[in-house]
Amino acid sequence: MRRVDDVGDLLFKLNKIGIALSSERDLTALLELILRESRRFANAEGGSLYLREGDHLTFLLSQNDVLSQRHGKGNTAKYFHGSQIPIQKTSLAGYVAVTGESLNIDDVYAIPADREYRFNTDFDQKNQYRTRSMLLVPLKDPEGRTTGVLALINARDEQEQVTFFHPRFELLVTSLASQAAVAIRNAKLTQELKDAYLDTIFRLSVAAEYRDNDTATHLHRMSLYSAILAQGLGYDASTCEKLRYAAVMHDIGKIGVPDAILNKPGKLTVQEFDEIKKHTLIGAKILGNSQVEILRLSEVIALTHHEKYDGTGYPRGLAGEKIPEEGRIVAVADVFDALTSRRCYKPPFSSESAVQIICEGAGKHFDPRVVAAFLAALDDILKVKAQYPD
Repeated sequence: MRRVDDVGDLLFKLNKIGIALSSERDLTALLELILRESRRFANAEGGSLYLREGDHLTFLLSQNDVLSQRHGKGNTAKYFHGSQIPIQKTSLAGYVAVTGESLNIDDVYAIPADREYRFNTDFDQKNQYRTRSMLLVPLKDPEGRTTGVLALINARDEQEQVTFFHPRFELLVTSLASQAAVAIRNAKLTQELKDAYLDTIFRLSVAAEYRDNDTATHLHRMSLYSAILAQGLGYDASTCEKLRYAAVMHDIGKIGVPDAILNKPGKLTVQEFDEIKKHTLIGAKILGNSQVEILRLSEVIALTHHEKYDGTGYPRGLAGEKIPEEGRIVAVADVFDALTSRRCYKPPFSSESAVQIICEGAGKHFDPRVVAAFLAALDDILKVKAQYPD
């Protein structure tokens, strides 16, 4: 039988996991962390995670060492991803969600007939797998509401043989699940704040963009293009996300340009083009002097996304690396979308023609490194283009 660690060691591990959970704000990464660390904590060869949505539990994640070794798939959630279980006492996870109580079962195929719940054998049958012991615990928020269920599968002893989950682990995994529930709620709140922030940015930017007959889809596309290019240039996920949000406001200064110029179908006069150029300065002034990091980045982008690599752009005629890299990234993203979109003064170019123009502009209009990242990520960029048509 597996040696049970002393209480001090277990509590130390629990504390370390709690610290890790509290520092993770990305929901997808958090769910992976919760399941992985719970399995490691209880020495379980597999596990699943469900979150409550209304009167159902939604299956979100599954991990299994045996299936990973057999098929090279560490995450088996694809078999049931998105499937739902009614919150009823007839299933194991449903019972835990209804009662708020844990279940610690030595052999799920030997559940007594007088119990309200039954084990669903579908997963085992589809994957030639044998679930034996299971520990299912509720994820409870600070108000005591069950927000999900954590299921651990097949405890292993020191010889890596399947055994039962020691009662001590039931108490400690339940404590871990409570910490996980709080972390999940915090991650959801963080995501809701991000979504609200991005929605506000889009609405404010659309107010400017609609005035020259662009649509909100232009903002979605070019901001996602910018994030894809940043990723290709080695930016981390957090910075790519910030760049995506900031890029949306690149043309917010157009709100200060007269409609007659923005919507003019013919060629602009020199004086009219000078007025258009002012949108970079207006945008930077609108966004300037902020203490918010994304708005500071937005200011840089608004000011520099029309600079050209050879120094012939505006408003300052910056050249090469004197142009902030974020501005160089957005320049490529914005021009590609402008070329492939219909405007009051032109029909859309084909993607092939737009790519050729971007390539021809390398070293002149555009940073060659950004153009290389654009070409490397072209498939992803075209997928975004298809996802957000005008």
